[in-house]
Amino acid sequence: MNYSPFKEFLSSCYKNRNFMIGLIIVLSVIIFAVFANQIAPYNYDEAHPEDILAAPSAEYIFGTDNMGRDLFSRIIYGSRITLQVAVLGAGLQLVFGVTIGLICGYFGGIADRSLTFIADLTWCIPGMIMALAVVTIIGTGLTNAIIAIAIVNWASYARMVRAKTMSIKNQAFIETGISFGENPAAIMVRYILPNIVPVLIVTVSMQLPGTIMSTTTLSFLGVGSQPPSPDWGLMVSEGINFISRGPWLCIFPGLALVYTVFGFNVLGEGLRDLLDPRMKSQ
Repeated sequence: MNYSPFKEFLSSCYKNRNFMIGLIIVLSVIIFAVFANQIAPYNYDEAHPEDILAAPSAEYIFGTDNMGRDLFSRIIYGSRITLQVAVLGAGLQLVFGVTIGLICGYFGGIADRSLTFIADLTWCIPGMIMALAVVTIIGTGLTNAIIAIAIVNWASYARMVRAKTMSIKNQAFIETGISFGENPAAIMVRYILPNIVPVLIVTVSMQLPGTIMSTTTLSFLGVGSQPPSPDWGLMVSEGINFISRGPWLCIFPGLALVYTVFGFNVLGEGLRDLLDPRMKSQ
């Protein structure tokens, strides 16, 4: 029987309980986001003045808020914001972290010392305080909140890429590429980067829950998404004012956030077990 690495990998995925559970949860969030227009019974900002703070019922599954907006519809549309945060946040962090990590690890010297100092400096300042400072400078809003979190979290990617680059750059195939006249940029992109992609995938999957939580926290504090956005953090913040009359305003957005973060966490653990066996969870 012929051996197929791809089939072997698919079999490993199927047998990995964490990967399968996380994949199902994340796929469900993606489906909610993509088909929000079809799933949500109302638009996220459609108000029903006659049904303000209506309790969960057959008509309003999760109840309504203080403006009569259907909470279920807002949570479904809010999944789009969560995925936007995940994609843009991870993308920006990868661009910053991978670029700086490759430069530090490959060239060393003053470039390594300077950029590593900047990376270490970001580790010395509490992440949320630094993110709040960045948002204060560049302004409020979801996009600015994502940029702020990326500026805070890129250092973890840079440190990992730097370490991997330093361990790879002296190997024989790198020296062969140099002997054939490859320039440093080509060496880093064509030879080094492909060898650290599996570790990057694991790192991204493990960092995404933190990115989502941090951006949601900024929205909760009022410097991220702005009304009438269906951001889950903003919904919880608004719901606190009516917690005694409508506890569902905080409960259901909070559960949606827990469900999504849990899915990304479990998926990350599954990917870690599959792609980096040396870090296999017990």
